[in-house]
Amino acid sequence: MTNLMQRIARPVVLAGTAAAGLLAASVAAPSAVATTGSPAPECVEYFQSWRYTDVHNGCGDTVSVTVEYTNGQWAPCRVIEPGRWATFAGYGTDGNYVTGLRTCGPATPGDA
Repeated sequence: MTNLMQRIARPVVLAGTAAAGLLAASVAAPSAVATTGSPAPECVEYFQSWRYTDVHNGCGDTVSVTVEYTNGQWAPCRVIEPGRWATFAGYGTDGNYVTGLRTCGPATPGDA
């Protein structure tokens, strides 16, 4: 039984480690706080679910937006080209819903 456990446990641990590495690579921790501005243009729409909030830029120009949530959680400032999509965190199991989109300026190392 021990050999069977070792043979099963290793792939499971490797898969979990690989998944954690992919998550860390796709979600970088913020080094500074992004500056936020006015509400995003109406041509920028969001579609939320408990897992993700997808934002679509239906404008003719590139926009920089961030998502505002009911509990004030941090969301990155993302630059979205016309016709493109960006994915943010969803509202999760605690019901942290999106309240709107705001224009923003990407954070730079000197901001704080």
